[in-house]
Amino acid sequence: MKLRHQSSLASRWSEPRGSSEKEPKPKRVRSHRWRTIGLIAAILLVVCVVVRALLPWVVRDYVNRTLDRSILYSGKIGDVQIHLWRGAYSIHDVRISKTTGNVPVPFFEAKTVDFAVQWDALLHGKIVGRLVIDQPELNFVDAPSSSEAQTGAGGPWLQMIRDLFPFKINSARINQGTVHFRAYITKNPVDVFLSQVEASIDNLTNIRDETRPLISTVQAAGLVMGEAKLEYKMTFDPFSYRPTFHMALRLLGLDVTKINDLALAYGKFDFKRGWFDLVVESTAREGQLTGYAKPLFRNLKVFSLAADVKEDNVLQFFWQALVGATTSLFKNQPRDQFGTLIPFTGDLSTSTTANILATVGNLLRNAFVRAYLPQLQSGQENLEGLQFEAPDITSSVSEGASP
Repeated sequence: MKLRHQSSLASRWSEPRGSSEKEPKPKRVRSHRWRTIGLIAAILLVVCVVVRALLPWVVRDYVNRTLDRSILYSGKIGDVQIHLWRGAYSIHDVRISKTTGNVPVPFFEAKTVDFAVQWDALLHGKIVGRLVIDQPELNFVDAPSSSEAQTGAGGPWLQMIRDLFPFKINSARINQGTVHFRAYITKNPVDVFLSQVEASIDNLTNIRDETRPLISTVQAAGLVMGEAKLEYKMTFDPFSYRPTFHMALRLLGLDVTKINDLALAYGKFDFKRGWFDLVVESTAREGQLTGYAKPLFRNLKVFSLAADVKEDNVLQFFWQALVGATTSLFKNQPRDQFGTLIPFTGDLSTSTTANILATVGNLLRNAFVRAYLPQLQSGQENLEGLQFEAPDITSSVSEGASP
């Protein structure tokens, strides 16, 4: 009996001791689990850091291969920056040059091209992107042969943009852009340029589900030859199979002496003084185009006997005299303006023609009836969402020229 009692006491005291000795085992299991989770997290962190570090190099290589897909143009870029927090990446020092011929200027170059997700579009249930280009320069070159000319034709530009960004582009911005028209075939190289270009394209994918036909808008402004203000406005339907749009353009106050190289190269005459205004408006419905162009010259002087008699080319002297006499004969005397209105129609898939008889009639109307004004033909500065500032035509004589 005594032994049984002792054994029962021993079992009672031994059970708690055994249970207390087994308690640390779950702690060791939990600590081992946390160490495993920490190790996996550390590995993932290292992988993310390595991928983030390598990502710009991978993207840079992909962009270079994408730009080199055209057989006519080759591209080079500088650094690539990845902005994960805003779903974007930036390409620096973009340069696209023509590979055929000997064109001295690149077709396109830009300081920065930025692709990003347009976050406000998520409120409308759409995942789309936006494109921002800083300080781009576009060069068009005219030459006798197609290999020496540079127009951008034949380049898969839209496909390149699609390949460079996985989402549809809904909006685009251009900051401080420049566009040049150049020709190197003449005695004096031609360089007519548009600078300080600020432009935007909005609502290309119709994220707001608008029902009006012309849902997308294009706006641009810049300076021609560094001084004359150019405004461009356009609304269009990006989903139409054939072009459907309404556009208007206006140029005010270009000193024509700044484009004498162009006039000599293509018109075989030059300007002594004058100002040039231009208004263009057109509408296209399913590819059928109608519109007009209104070129106006104020205080124009083309022929000067004292200056032009020094020309070695006799034919150019008489041609200059003929152009000067024509502009003087058919100008509006009270306003001192030579100009006309050129109506045009056509099918954008084939050709566009100007109404010659109407152009001549409008030339006579401007000269002897009433001078045209550098504004939209409706007389409004606001037409179907196309808004222009009121024209300023206070300058009357080119700088440095005598009346």
